[in-house]
Amino acid sequence: MKNIAAFLFCIISVSSFGQKLSVAIVASDYDKSYEFYTTILGMEKSNSFGLDDAQGKRTGLTNSLPFDVTVMKMEATSDDIEWKLLTFKKEGTHPKQQYIHDDTGVQYVTIFVEDTRPFQKRIKKNNIKLLGDTPIKLDDGRTFLLIQDPDGLFIEIIGPE
Repeated sequence: MKNIAAFLFCIISVSSFGQKLSVAIVASDYDKSYEFYTTILGMEKSNSFGLDDAQGKRTGLTNSLPFDVTVMKMEATSDDIEWKLLTFKKEGTHPKQQYIHDDTGVQYVTIFVEDTRPFQKRIKKNNIKLLGDTPIKLDDGRTFLLIQDPDGLFIEIIGPE
């Protein structure tokens, strides 16, 4: 099976008094990626919306391609970073990376958690490959895990065990 690297873009909204970050993932296989982010990372759907072909073109995000977006968060009702998932049902142009230096652009994200044990259990139960020698104990006592999403985005999970 040919894996395609996810194309990432970030939309940052910053005001004088606060900031919010929203990350969008364009996946090669929506169902596989949605399953990964909900089952392995424990994200919950908080919202969804679509852009028609005219809106896609007007915003500059597509050249008149419509798309639907699923918005997820670590907790659906929280003010956490929004994780947007969408697909255009076509192969991407980037090969799946083995290491973060294999391509340019956003290569990995870090998720700081209160406890890595539930993540480790879900990773093991779903046969997700841990990369490097992870889990690793960091100098500050926290645990570091490294995995990849279905399209190759590296995901660091850091927190106490």
